[in-house]
Amino acid sequence: MRYIDFDKTTGYRKLSELAGRGRQFDYGALLNAERVRRSVVPLAGGLRYSWAAKAVDEAVLDALQGLADEQELTGKYRALAEGEIANTGENRRVLHHLLRGEEGKSVTGKPVIHQGKDLGAFYRRELDRFSAFATDVQAGKIRGSAGKPFTTVVQIGIGGSDLGPRALYLALENWAAAEGKRHLEAKFISNVDPDDASAVAASVSLEETIFILVSKSGTTQETLANELFVKDKLKKAGLDPGKHMAAVTSETSPLAHNPAYLDSFYIDDFIGGRYSSSSAVGGVILSLAFGPGVFREILAGAHEADLLALNPDIRGNGALLDALIGVWERNFLGYPYTAILPYSQALSRFPAHLQQLDMESNGKRVNRDGLPVAYPTGPVVFGEPGTNGQHSFYQLLHQGTDIVPLQFAGFTESQRGDDVEVDGSVSQIKLKANLAAQIVAFARGKADANGNREFPGGRPSSLIWGKRLDPKALGALLAHYENKVMFQGFVWNLNSFDQEGVQLGKVLTKKVLAARTGGDSGDPALDAYGELLGL
Repeated sequence: MRYIDFDKTTGYRKLSELAGRGRQFDYGALLNAERVRRSVVPLAGGLRYSWAAKAVDEAVLDALQGLADEQELTGKYRALAEGEIANTGENRRVLHHLLRGEEGKSVTGKPVIHQGKDLGAFYRRELDRFSAFATDVQAGKIRGSAGKPFTTVVQIGIGGSDLGPRALYLALENWAAAEGKRHLEAKFISNVDPDDASAVAASVSLEETIFILVSKSGTTQETLANELFVKDKLKKAGLDPGKHMAAVTSETSPLAHNPAYLDSFYIDDFIGGRYSSSSAVGGVILSLAFGPGVFREILAGAHEADLLALNPDIRGNGALLDALIGVWERNFLGYPYTAILPYSQALSRFPAHLQQLDMESNGKRVNRDGLPVAYPTGPVVFGEPGTNGQHSFYQLLHQGTDIVPLQFAGFTESQRGDDVEVDGSVSQIKLKANLAAQIVAFARGKADANGNREFPGGRPSSLIWGKRLDPKALGALLAHYENKVMFQGFVWNLNSFDQEGVQLGKVLTKKVLAARTGGDSGDPALDAYGELLGL
């Protein structure tokens, strides 16, 4: 397998020569009904991907296919899934796909063995363990120290231990209510700001609440601070914290095999935080909230997406095509941003999860060998659900000086089916009408003699859509974006699986805290900012 920088490839040169086609793409003439109908790729979980409103033609697609072949993108995915060291910065495997593999096998059907340990079997065993735990909690077999059954679960974690699980919970909350699948209400504590933990603790009945502490290392500063905050609340309420807490961690952390918790569930260093939603990190809280069967449906949708991502034909591989079009826009059309715009309130926190997934993975200026690259890499990612976003930042998207590629998502049916007709149509129809209108408005724009009312158009967008957002569709959507980011990292020759960029701030924080307790930070600027903030 050859790992080379993007600008050293033949594909880079060919796409550079085609860049003018994208900048001069005539949406008014080319975005027609026939193009909309044929520019569709099936995804997993009943979803589909449309690239009709993207500035690509057959010549560009052929060049992108050539790039995918030259950079061996699906081959590198196979190697990663089968356990090759893909996290070169930390010399680790990358195995989140294995979490949802059938019978503990990789997507290619091969087991992954590390130092004699079958990792797929390990992950499957933990899935079975926390599934049984969730079933016992829901049945009232496991209760709090006051003898009451649990009605609420609160996850204590930050970063990937919060963003993905929170996004998935909110995505299924309405669906579960409509389907009679909701068991425990879920809440989350992430910020070290004490107002976060205080507000959550005040909103629940502590006697009926189970807390899930999530820290792979067992040393995450913010998470441990919030754990102690919650334990203090429980003790002051006359409750035994050990009867109200479970842990998700690694087997080598201080939290492992610890009698201070109801139980501990394990992941390992091969599961990165932002890729951990399909592990116990997401599985424990989602199984408690909705039942183990619902979580397994999420895994099934993700696995189906993982299998489709093996297809080397970009016209039949939605994640690969989405990734390559994103590279085309980032590197050859010069667009440094992308917006995630789900027309579904259920996906209200999905943009925040994708922000971490994308920017923490591919926000890199060096290649997988630690050498600087000479081309742009990951884009700035932001977003908000429609139609809320239309009344917020769409002004800049339509008429601002920067072109921002847009990633829309929507569903033909609502999750609850509860609606009302106003002015001749129900709200779900209005939502879908807004989505269709925005795609065309961004692409075509509108001429007007009054410059203030002119829309330049030429704003490219994609669309992922399906019938109804259910667990399998949600798992497929999650894996689609994970695989998209992975493929882009392969194109750019990055290590998409470490996050050294978050470490420096942690080190300096420790110095500030050390100075506060009589030590010396060694940095006058740090001390001065500490003084400003009352440290």
